[in-house]
Amino acid sequence: MRLVVTALAVAFVACAKPEPPPRTETSPMRHHEVRADQLPAPFHTASASNAPTVVPRPDDARLIVPPGFRIDIWADDFEDPRNMALAPNGDVFVVESAAGRIVLLRDTNGDTLPDMRSIFAYGLNQPFGLAFRGNHLYVGNTDAIVRFDYTPGQTEAKGEPLRITPLPVGGHSTRNVVFNRDGSKMYVAVGSESNVRDETAEPLRAAITEYNPDGTGRRTFASGLRNPIGLAWKGDALWTVVNERDGLGDDLVPDYATEVKDGAFYGWPFSYIGKYVDPRRKGERPELVARAIEPSLLLEAHSAPITLTFYDGAMFPAQYRGGAFVALHGSWNRTVRSGYKVVHIPFRGNQPAGGYDDFVLGWAPDPERDRVWGRPAGLLVLRDGSLLISDDGAGMIWRVVYSR
Repeated sequence: MRLVVTALAVAFVACAKPEPPPRTETSPMRHHEVRADQLPAPFHTASASNAPTVVPRPDDARLIVPPGFRIDIWADDFEDPRNMALAPNGDVFVVESAAGRIVLLRDTNGDTLPDMRSIFAYGLNQPFGLAFRGNHLYVGNTDAIVRFDYTPGQTEAKGEPLRITPLPVGGHSTRNVVFNRDGSKMYVAVGSESNVRDETAEPLRAAITEYNPDGTGRRTFASGLRNPIGLAWKGDALWTVVNERDGLGDDLVPDYATEVKDGAFYGWPFSYIGKYVDPRRKGERPELVARAIEPSLLLEAHSAPITLTFYDGAMFPAQYRGGAFVALHGSWNRTVRSGYKVVHIPFRGNQPAGGYDDFVLGWAPDPERDRVWGRPAGLLVLRDGSLLISDDGAGMIWRVVYSR
């Protein structure tokens, strides 16, 4: 059954300037700005353990989007749908990470809904990353980057995948993969195995690593990134979203979105948000702390950003174009939970304009209760400019359109 969820009639204007538009106190579409110069001291609150309980979607549940937008169920009945990718022919590929599968969805009759569905590959090891290059599909398993032969229109993989490069196992399970614009270099994101342990002896951990497409030529592109997950290009600049460390209080440490500078160190585990020293590693590796750089834009602590995508479509209003959407999977280490929403980061040129705005809300109707009914995970802009959101809590994919 197709459900149409209408937006609340609230005043909201996405802003491409640092100054956010006025909002009423009751407006659900809020502007947020987390500033490095206003961070609290470590242990300003006790470290919370407040994991969500995911419940079936209530009959009256609805998602809230800005006026002029509509959000519908696009496809359902998935097991842990997470990252998505658009094939050269317009097919949508979805990883079901827990099930070890890749699902292919196709709209054959032009009604914008997928009416054909097939399992492209199965027997994978917690897949997450998906990247098309030439006649191949690259997949980020939790233990390796593998590659399938692929021809546009193909509905299932033929044969076993080729193992391109091994990756360390354990800890954060997501392994993302993207290629640069000309396909000459591959970038792989691997998170840490711990919260704050020194893992600098393991160069693939908490880092984004560059390879040749065949897995040779390995070099560290950027490090000190506790858990980089989403990867996306804006022009020639690589961007990522990072899940920062836990245990320092409700508002530490902010998660973030950042342009990834070649050769940069982002602090983990010795410091955070530049040169704020983590008291649990005080006095260690001062030469690395001195190198640590501040990320481009801070997000509310413990929100757990999973993916980001830059909006290059033509459907949404002009103020969204060139900006980034980020899926916030939701907190467990915060007294009043954060995340469980999709946000928009306005850009001015190649950098964030200042702060970010709520875009889709409603998966956690009461942030002070432990029950949520969905968790946004993956994002994908379709050719018509609409936005897909995978929801690994409710096991479905949503589609956002603009129709005003």
